[in-house]
Amino acid sequence: MRPVTICPWAIAPDKKDNFLFDFDMLGLAPALNKALKSANFTQPTPIQNQAIPLALNGHDILGLAQTGTGKTLAFGLPLIDHLLAQPGKPDPKTAKALILAPTRELVNQIADSLRFLTKGSKLRVATVVGGQSINKQIMFLSRGTDILVATPGRLIDLMDRGAVDLGAVRHLVLDEADQMLDLGFIHALRRIAPALGTPRQTMLFSATMPKQMEELSRAYLNNPQRVQVSPPGKAADKITQSVHFVSKPEKPAKLREILSRDSNALTLVFSRTKHGAERLMKGLVADGYNAASIHGNKSQGQRDRAIKAFRAGEVNVLVATDVAARGIDIPGVAYVINFDLPEVPDNYVHRIGRTARAGREGEAIAFCSPEEVDLLLQIQKLMKIEIPVASGSMPEGIETQKPARRQNNRRRGFKPKPANGAGKPSGSKGRRPRRRRPAA
Repeated sequence: MRPVTICPWAIAPDKKDNFLFDFDMLGLAPALNKALKSANFTQPTPIQNQAIPLALNGHDILGLAQTGTGKTLAFGLPLIDHLLAQPGKPDPKTAKALILAPTRELVNQIADSLRFLTKGSKLRVATVVGGQSINKQIMFLSRGTDILVATPGRLIDLMDRGAVDLGAVRHLVLDEADQMLDLGFIHALRRIAPALGTPRQTMLFSATMPKQMEELSRAYLNNPQRVQVSPPGKAADKITQSVHFVSKPEKPAKLREILSRDSNALTLVFSRTKHGAERLMKGLVADGYNAASIHGNKSQGQRDRAIKAFRAGEVNVLVATDVAARGIDIPGVAYVINFDLPEVPDNYVHRIGRTARAGREGEAIAFCSPEEVDLLLQIQKLMKIEIPVASGSMPEGIETQKPARRQNNRRRGFKPKPANGAGKPSGSKGRRPRRRRPAA
């Protein structure tokens, strides 16, 4: 790693958090400076301000910042700078750098940003995600790539087929790592990490910092430099938040009331389930709204077309679930409406981070039914705020409790397995002995 002079405020961000130096002061490769200028990027955001000098010096990075604060450039610029300084083509089936992200949309967004920065260079950027032809991905990887951006599940599939060799990876980035934990990708990461080359630089970026994240950083990062532009769980400063207390049947009417106030604005609506998102979208279309939906039941092509239409303003209401919406980086989103509150409080932070991006202002509106009061309280506890009430009032006399997975399983007809064989029926192989009929 080539030495870079670290600015004092990159080490002590609490004292110089608002001071932003020019990208020119970083000493990046000329090709990168040219790409930044062509995109009118002159000053880094706070997370870039702190992370880039440290990453250029080869440090492992633990970066904490809300969504929409420029984390892609925070790891992308130093990563590309290092690769430009390493001549030579990658060997077949290999990659020099690996970026893992939880969703297809986020993988595509990261890859698009990196391809723009590497335009005119010989660096190759490849993506592997589910929902697309694995044979095409195998063919592309057969030639090798400099940067591989992937979802963990599809990467495991390619590893099992012998289509990719990660032994040459010397740079690892885990983006939206908290979401990867929520989706259970920790098991995939435990399979992927041993296959990576060493020594390597690892950068982990996240909007929240659950306990598991600390354990993850200790396991995969070597003496990391922690950079943080706001407390974990805090929303961007330019997001105006509010909550409407409404019953579940009243939510559709309240949504239409809010949408009618600014009918041309780009609005992202979050539903808890795939079926709920589709049903809500179809209802809006039937009422004359220009709406689309993205969720796990949609093909990758359908999701890409919906996001493209939303970005272009051809669709101004996009209904989404948490998984499908991660990676939506559209600065023009004016409103985020939580039609259903998320069951995981951290996801609320990620949801509302889809607005007020790139320094703009935005509004986050939440609907809370009596059944969701406990979820709202958990969100407020995480964010250490009380969300202002726009209409209705907190229901009184409701006993709030955390959802119990076992109880839900019982309702679905499942029974928890007895511990240590306790309660197992007598008889061979645990079967209940057959009753004999009494003699006549």
